[in-house]
Amino acid sequence: MSDAVQPIQQGVIPHLVVSDANAALSFYVQALGAREVFRMPAKDSPRLLHAEIHVNGARVFVRDDFPEYRADHGGTSAPPAVLKGTSVALHLEVANCDAAMERAVAAGATVTMPAMDAFWGARYGQVADPFGHLWSFAHPLGNPGEPCPLAPAADQG
Repeated sequence: MSDAVQPIQQGVIPHLVVSDANAALSFYVQALGAREVFRMPAKDSPRLLHAEIHVNGARVFVRDDFPEYRADHGGTSAPPAVLKGTSVALHLEVANCDAAMERAVAAGATVTMPAMDAFWGARYGQVADPFGHLWSFAHPLGNPGEPCPLAPAADQG
């Protein structure tokens, strides 16, 4: 028997720490079409200990920042504003990159990389949500299995 951890439903589940989880859940529903699955409030505050949403077929966990417990968790489990940035972008493959970005911006996101035809053959763009997390959107420019439409033409010999 292998000691490897076997994935159950989704290989990796992002777990976002935010400054206002209730507001973040509302934003993700409006901006990304997320579906809220569960929320567990703290007993003594409106903050959320845990919430789960489904975004684009994937599970995402969201919780409020609890600065009083950060030291117990290495001091790094904090929202991007506290950490002064993030090194992760959550990527969504969508039917229309431009439309997905417009929806997110209308809900309060800020464009960090305008939609463009990327060298790898996708329409790609990126936004920051109001809580400091980055989201990228893309759709393929060509059909699956076809060469990248942006690649230089092959030598004709």
